[in-house]
Amino acid sequence: MKRDFQAPGRSPVFAREAAVATSHPLATSAALETLQAGGNAVDAAIAAVAVQCVVEPHMTGIGGDCFAIVMEPDGRLTGFNGSGAAPRAATPQKLAELGVEEITDTSPHSVTVPGAVRAWETLLKAHGTRGFQSLFTRAIRYAHEGFPVAPRVARDWAGDVDKLRADPVTAAHYLVKGEAPKAGTILKYPHLAETLEKIAEGGADAFYSGDIAEDIVAALRSRGGLMTLDDLAACHTTAVSPVMRDYKGHTVAELPPNGQGIIALVMLGILERFDLENLDPLGAERFHLEMEAARLAYAVRDRFVTDPGHMDVCHSHLIGSAYLDRLAAQVSPEKRLAAIPQSGLAPQTDTVYLSVVDKDGLAVSFINSLFTDFGSGIVAPESGVLLHSRGKSFRAAPGHPNSIDGGKRPMHTIIPAMMLKDGAPYLSFGVMGGQYQACGHAHLLTNIVDYGMDVQAAIDFPRMFFDMDSHDLQAERLVPASTLDGLRALGHKVVPADGPIGGAQAIMIDRARKMLIAGSDPRKDGHAAGY
Repeated sequence: MKRDFQAPGRSPVFAREAAVATSHPLATSAALETLQAGGNAVDAAIAAVAVQCVVEPHMTGIGGDCFAIVMEPDGRLTGFNGSGAAPRAATPQKLAELGVEEITDTSPHSVTVPGAVRAWETLLKAHGTRGFQSLFTRAIRYAHEGFPVAPRVARDWAGDVDKLRADPVTAAHYLVKGEAPKAGTILKYPHLAETLEKIAEGGADAFYSGDIAEDIVAALRSRGGLMTLDDLAACHTTAVSPVMRDYKGHTVAELPPNGQGIIALVMLGILERFDLENLDPLGAERFHLEMEAARLAYAVRDRFVTDPGHMDVCHSHLIGSAYLDRLAAQVSPEKRLAAIPQSGLAPQTDTVYLSVVDKDGLAVSFINSLFTDFGSGIVAPESGVLLHSRGKSFRAAPGHPNSIDGGKRPMHTIIPAMMLKDGAPYLSFGVMGGQYQACGHAHLLTNIVDYGMDVQAAIDFPRMFFDMDSHDLQAERLVPASTLDGLRALGHKVVPADGPIGGAQAIMIDRARKMLIAGSDPRKDGHAAGY
């Protein structure tokens, strides 16, 4: 049942040659500049994310991780896993000796090796046409000469003041007289500018060895961390084959674990077993099915998804038809599951996202993250590198597939994605929002496939997610009161979300009209453009 969801507000961007969608106008501008100077989609993505690492420091940075999927014009896909591993010395036994029972986001043990810079270089070598020296120009200029803080960035920043104040070095770098900067404040990061210049000159090795690496290790060791220079030097990016699964005539491509992309496919596999397209997209029945599918799928994630070398099952078993039938059979359209039965889970056998499609049809779906706002809150003082908190996903105790171990990659929430139609490129997309991302992929795609929304309407459409501990539903403010009442009647506890749930960017490739259609998320100051 297709409906017209076009409403006053932001319209999608139509372009004939190339399109960009990012979460910041300055990043979109950098990408367009790169494309118009003859660079391709991968070049433009690196130029954009380098800018974001300066102007959106709460969301991303060179001290974080990166995942990407590159799609050739003929539909061939290559995935890149740019996540880093735990220090070799980081084992459950070692953490127990140190008295660590839980890895918090501000712990030095939450810092795994930052994989982003190595991933950028690997992507450029495989698919790019430019080097860091030309692609970092704007990022370096903003860090040296200053940039204005965007309104949305200022709003988010204000909520993180206590975290930043907790560390004197971090406070000195990211607070202005002890407070978050206001919108329009001009900020400069001279230490980060010099670090970007060193990487532009010396490549990724300049980050993983020498002065920058020594600064990172010293910052972590001074706080009780276990990172060594050898851990940083061992960083590598893995080329992987995306995992593909059909959804109602479309082929969805996600990266395999250690990311949670497989869980988006599990959700879609559950939902396709229900008559979703004939439900009101804003109604209680639709959101009930989506949230029940999410609760089941995330239980699967938390039980199985980790570094693939440590998984109990092959990820392909999690999207097999028989297993999805078993999961879907647990969902009742009439009432909420009181609890997720762990015995039924075993099969039988803050972040920035951007997308670029260039004039030749090369597309990149790209995500770069610090995990939590301002990551670990630990800054390497001389280099200005803000370090992520991805190791927070590890369990400190032994006996779980996602228990910490030396050289092991943690379960990751950040997931770029692609979709094909009739075997041809159709959609490059991704969702921001930490844990929400797998659910966000399913929500965005069902908006497009089941309800016929254009990319901007699908991004704008109200969202819902569940609290990972209580399983209470959190609803954005535009979800109708009647829907909330209907969900409560089905047994859900529903509370208002504190703010927007996640964010998204997407570019649709309309082959029939030879058109690119880009959407971006106004709730995250997203910005799309093309020519």
